[in-house]
Amino acid sequence: MALADPVPESIAVNVDQAKLVKLPSRVSTIVVGNPLIADVTLQPGGLIVVTGKGYGATNFIAMDRAGEVLVDRVIQVEGPTDQLVTIYRGIERESYSCMPICQRRVTLGDGSSYFKAAMDQAGNLSNQASSAASKATN
Repeated sequence: MALADPVPESIAVNVDQAKLVKLPSRVSTIVVGNPLIADVTLQPGGLIVVTGKGYGATNFIAMDRAGEVLVDRVIQVEGPTDQLVTIYRGIERESYSCMPICQRRVTLGDGSSYFKAAMDQAGNLSNQASSAASKATN
């Protein structure tokens, strides 16, 4: 009778945050079960960056160049750690991070108009900063 593989060790990370995890240095390929939940990026020397993208659990498999599985672990993505205030306007939801002053915080599950408005503002700010930086270097 063959013994079942042990349950993989779990890596906990918060949504919108990253965690560094050390793996064997001969890891060459990473496969993520559900990239909507977590992203895993391989760095030199077997260091990986695990980024929480959505709530829930997924797994990642790390293999060497020959295709041998070196690591198979569960990634558990949990809620944000900041002081979050959620406002409901009918079925629409808005999220605010209140550390120490309440500011808009785009969170999975927010209403589409609130989400789009916050993302548009962030994109515009980023574009303006990039434009100003390129003008300053010319």
